[in-house]
Amino acid sequence: MSEAAQTLTVVIPLKVKLWGGRKTMITNGVMAVEGRQDITLIKAVARAFRWRGMLESGEFATINELAAAEKINPSYVSRVLRLTLLAPKMVEAILDGKQPEGVTLPGLLEGMPVGWREQKPVFNVAAQAWPKRRSAPSSPSPSPT
Repeated sequence: MSEAAQTLTVVIPLKVKLWGGRKTMITNGVMAVEGRQDITLIKAVARAFRWRGMLESGEFATINELAAAEKINPSYVSRVLRLTLLAPKMVEAILDGKQPEGVTLPGLLEGMPVGWREQKPVFNVAAQAWPKRRSAPSSPSPSPT
């Protein structure tokens, strides 16, 4: 064997995308980002529902009281609380990591329609990307006797 250094170069084409506030590398043919949970977005949704519960239970009378207790700006609390207005299918998609690629926390905090039907086009969600609705099992019809 010779003592000369040998170099091996491997080229892997990939893209760098922001996902959940982090940079993620995606190789061709591998959809690594899709189906991946955005922890930042999940935490914000969970926080929104927790805060709503605190307000509804009477633990805090106002958003200002809640913000003071959480040591957060009241404006931010108000914007995060809007996440409780997301359509249940969208919340489920976020928790499952199946939300559309462009759906991020900053985008959701900027504002969105309140109506669930109006949210779907805004999120540009194809029907197959939404979780399928589970139908309740049908009860057997009584037999005539």
